[in-house]
Amino acid sequence: MAKSPETEHPNKVFGWAARDKSGLLSPFHFSRRDNGENDVTVKILYCGVCHTDLHTIKNDWGYSFYPVVPGHEIVGIATKVGKNVTKFKEGDRVGVGVITGSCQSCESCDQDLENYCPEMAFTYNAIGSDGTKNYGGYSENIVVDQRFVLRFPEGLPSDSGAPLLCAGITVYSPMKYYNMTEAGKHLGVAGLGGLGHVAVKIGKAFGLKVTVISSSPDKEDEAINRLGADSFLVTTDPRKMKAAIGTMDFIIDTVSAVHALYPLLGLLKVNGKLITLGLPDKPLELPIFPLVLGRKMVGGSDVGGMKETQEMLDFCAKHNITADIELIKMDEINSAMERLAKSDVRYRFVIDVANSLSPP
Repeated sequence: MAKSPETEHPNKVFGWAARDKSGLLSPFHFSRRDNGENDVTVKILYCGVCHTDLHTIKNDWGYSFYPVVPGHEIVGIATKVGKNVTKFKEGDRVGVGVITGSCQSCESCDQDLENYCPEMAFTYNAIGSDGTKNYGGYSENIVVDQRFVLRFPEGLPSDSGAPLLCAGITVYSPMKYYNMTEAGKHLGVAGLGGLGHVAVKIGKAFGLKVTVISSSPDKEDEAINRLGADSFLVTTDPRKMKAAIGTMDFIIDTVSAVHALYPLLGLLKVNGKLITLGLPDKPLELPIFPLVLGRKMVGGSDVGGMKETQEMLDFCAKHNITADIELIKMDEINSAMERLAKSDVRYRFVIDVANSLSPP
């Protein structure tokens, strides 16, 4: 007979979980494995609330298996390290992001692209290398193979730095891969949410001219005066959209709802690149004429490997880049999820796990 989550492993842990597609989170007792020779046990201090968490607890993408303990933007303190661990010691401040496992031997893993490994394991709602279920960061602690633990740079705040472990690397990786780092080039950022606001900051740090593309006119002031964008383009203003045709070298599209790509493709110069990062629950329509007639491309990107994620954290520490956050207690998570579904957050919720998570 299958063991319960609470008895599956030797170490009792407490967290919050969703039990069904209602997405309602509530206190949950489960267990973690013993710290192995290659493992790091992390006492969780803070955990960001990603839009993926919301999609997963609601089973929007159809592959959730309950119970789900979400959370993949984790910052904490290493409390145990295995005898083979060389990169970390007890007391180090560390991060754990979107993935906690891979085969470690395929071509992708050899190229430090663990996120594209066929056997990649997500931090939650996935099966780990030991054949048991992974539970995420809405919990007291987590045990992770050292390859998937990150050094959290000195000077980078634990709370506002936590969302960089997903939102940060999700926008940093395509900027690097698609050569969006040449100072003076023009970057459009479609959507000003958890991903978009970090994309603005990283783009400016690379020396790019950054335009925020949004359907919400009321975000203009914060885009320019708070986040540092150079300009703001409202997609519902036909005159301004027409004037911006052919002005951008790249666009990072962070919109997670179904939306039209044609207007965005029109904003690109010849040879322009539109990189989609959002994950709508229905397919988008891809118009071919603007691609062919303008030699434009549409691409995608999914977080980053561990080496690149560490590079991103160091880059953000150097340039004083953090997420704009609203710090919440664990028992405020359900109201936070309701607000996140309405995009009512500027721009990322972060749970103060260490100071608010306690068994009932």
